Amino acid sequence: MQGKVREREIDSSLNHLYVVLMRLGFFDGSPKYESLGKDDVCTKSNIELAAQAAREGIVLLKNNQTLPLSHHKVKTLAVVGPHANATAAMIGNYAGSPCRYTAPIDGFSRYGKVKYKMGCGDIACKNDSFIFPAMKAAAQADATIVLAGLDLSVEAEGLDRTDLFLPGYQTQLINQVAEVAKGPVVLVILSAGGVDISFAEENPKIGGILWAGYPGEEGGRAIADVVFGRYNPGGRLPLTWHTADYVDMLPMTSMTLRPDPSLGYPGRTYKFFNGSVVYPFGYGLSYTRFNYTLTPAKQSVHIRPGSLDYCRDLDYGPGAKRPPCPAAPVEDLDCGRHHIDFEVEVRNAGTRDGSDVVLVYSKPPDGILGTYMKRVIGFKRVFVGAGSSQKVHFKIDACKGLELVDYAANRVLPSGVHSIVIGDDIVSFPFQVNFS
Repeated sequence: MQGKVREREIDSSLNHLYVVLMRLGFFDGSPKYESLGKDDVCTKSNIELAAQAAREGIVLLKNNQTLPLSHHKVKTLAVVGPHANATAAMIGNYAGSPCRYTAPIDGFSRYGKVKYKMGCGDIACKNDSFIFPAMKAAAQADATIVLAGLDLSVEAEGLDRTDLFLPGYQTQLINQVAEVAKGPVVLVILSAGGVDISFAEENPKIGGILWAGYPGEEGGRAIADVVFGRYNPGGRLPLTWHTADYVDMLPMTSMTLRPDPSLGYPGRTYKFFNGSVVYPFGYGLSYTRFNYTLTPAKQSVHIRPGSLDYCRDLDYGPGAKRPPCPAAPVEDLDCGRHHIDFEVEVRNAGTRDGSDVVLVYSKPPDGILGTYMKRVIGFKRVFVGAGSSQKVHFKIDACKGLELVDYAANRVLPSGVHSIVIGDDIVSFPFQVNFS
């Protein structure tokens, strides 16, 4: 016994837990659910929902006019790699029992004749003897799909990765298959975390790259639908894919997000890291092109704090203009009445229907030290037909959208000119915060 937690604290936590379980009827049974079985869960609509969720999550990372493949021109497919016949690996962890699995080789079989070769014995890929059969298949097929990546033997709770590379001989497999392939080569990565695949991004013989995450039970069908253009990808990366040397910059004894120049520590997440990356947070391509037009309703707010002694100081860099009142605690402000209200017109300038995820970022006023470079404050997915447009409305709480956390862990709203940015700095507008 170490005495770190009092018995009454454990009793209190257990009391909260069991009250919730009782409210949910955990101890009374659930008669209306007890008669439900697999046939009630594994309906046609639910299986299609699993496929659609997988389609929407797929991110197009590279496309040198290779994708989508044409099923009229591509009759034979070499589907190779350690994830080519993935089943349980597709659902990751924290998953229930799947209704069925549609592996990638099954999904691609709907579009052409598939020649399947493992390429690796498993994800660890420690034996390169499987590479040659995959090369032979690629040399004979109209197109080649390489499915590589990670699984729970590499990344999971209680299991740390030691680098950001693909395991074992996977990189060699991809390069050698691409070198001898008769037709176009598409690389599909299954993983949760980012992988340094700079080699594939820079390889002109690899025409397209997709990231599918762990796409679930219908992942194989979803991947094939995207590759052959039945679905236009619109997913965005939910994390930064760093280059491999990033792990050497991190002092693992420090969990701070902010960079520390004195240690050569670059900072964590897209909010604080501004070095070179393989793919940035929020990145994702499409088979069409989207243009944005902004129509902001107003570009300033005047907020009256509830306390007379409301001003809080912030650290500013040399030469930065310090306002009379740099910031105010969010808890002292009537935030519910003040919003950033604007519309974005999304125009599909291409020839294919598609979905776009409109990402909205805020950037703090210039000169403030130790704060984020930008952060997501809103996003919406919108479907836009080819040649048409849709308007997307955003109404964002000004305090929640523009606040920052200072070094003392206080949530404060800085005064001055903030920037509201749509997408990757495609369009933006200033937003002034004044205290009165």
